[in-house]
Amino acid sequence: MKKLRMIPVLLATLIAGACGTATGEREPEAASSSDPDRGSVEVAGPEPRLAVTYDGGVLVLRARDGEVLLDQPVEGFVRANPAGDDRHVLLSTGRGFEALDLGSWTHSHGDHGHSFTGEPHLTGTVVEAEEPGHVVHHGGHTVLFDDGTGSFTELDPHDLEHGTPETESGATDQAHHGVAVRLEDGNLIHTVGDSETRTGVRLVTAAGNELAASDDCPGVHGEAFAGDVAVFGCEDGALLVDGRTITKADSPDAYGRIGNQAGSGASPVLLGDYKTDPDAELERPTRVSLIDTRTARVRLVDVASSYTFRSLGRGPDGEGLVLGTDGRLRIIDVTSGKITAAIPVLKAWREPVDWQQPRPALEVLDGTAYVTDPAASRIHVVDLGSGKVTDTLDLPVVPNELVASAG
Repeated sequence: MKKLRMIPVLLATLIAGACGTATGEREPEAASSSDPDRGSVEVAGPEPRLAVTYDGGVLVLRARDGEVLLDQPVEGFVRANPAGDDRHVLLSTGRGFEALDLGSWTHSHGDHGHSFTGEPHLTGTVVEAEEPGHVVHHGGHTVLFDDGTGSFTELDPHDLEHGTPETESGATDQAHHGVAVRLEDGNLIHTVGDSETRTGVRLVTAAGNELAASDDCPGVHGEAFAGDVAVFGCEDGALLVDGRTITKADSPDAYGRIGNQAGSGASPVLLGDYKTDPDAELERPTRVSLIDTRTARVRLVDVASSYTFRSLGRGPDGEGLVLGTDGRLRIIDVTSGKITAAIPVLKAWREPVDWQQPRPALEVLDGTAYVTDPAASRIHVVDLGSGKVTDTLDLPVVPNELVASAG
């Protein structure tokens, strides 16, 4: 059987501190080893915070009132990924994956927790990558994929609070725009492909021994979980990985691409996008896909508005959320496929052709949805229970990507 290369590496070769900054790049603000929590204080309860990228840097905001707690310059196009610990964000930059401490966290102790706040800051921890890509958190593991080399790095996100985390690394056979995820049982799933073509996934043990594989997923892209089932999008449906079993869920169309997904631990049904024109420079779809992982069936729902890859989310009970270019946030009952609400949030907008250009983005924390409004430099706060916009936060920049953390 083909084996995945799992290569233990010295931390010094994987993780670079501020001393590794190339000439001409800005030096990240490193946390003091004697005070990694930056003068933190205990507070009455969790304080949600938002990380907002913009052209030239990233902001950290207090979610309840929009106060800017940090305006950190970052060179080049920057992306933001939740680290998986409700405290840190991993920024994809020209240096790799850089750890940003949002400065708000809670330590749980059985039936209660202790919450703290401190100063948000770049920690100085950098996981080097030629082309930093997908970041996936599942089952206590966070896996960072490097599209430029096909390698990936695993870490426990909670170790980021202590500075440089311990890591393990591995590599796929060829570099590609891919993804890898470590399962709770220790097995690992990773995509298969090269710089031109992506074809499927492999399920391997911690030692790299192949347990299952499928090459029946042209253009494999993205990953999300519906309950305990991992789902990977294809140009003709999706692959479902349940334990050691890989099942194909076929699209209703010969070309029915599912490339971006939103899963929920509260539902066996996954929400995905859905495109049918392989030749379009930019397709503006109006249908979304609902993938039932129990039956491997794909159902399509027309939301009567186009949307983008930053438009999909899930509510606290597993409901599907889709932000349309008509400015409405739709709530979908994923069991029946019915739209139960369409909440006015923004003015109508049009998706830019360049995917890196700002467009409204949706993030959800429990029963609250946060929606960026680049045209007005704002973030709108939506209570999903009442179906109303309860607050609007003004920004000093045009927002691009958004990550919300419970703190």
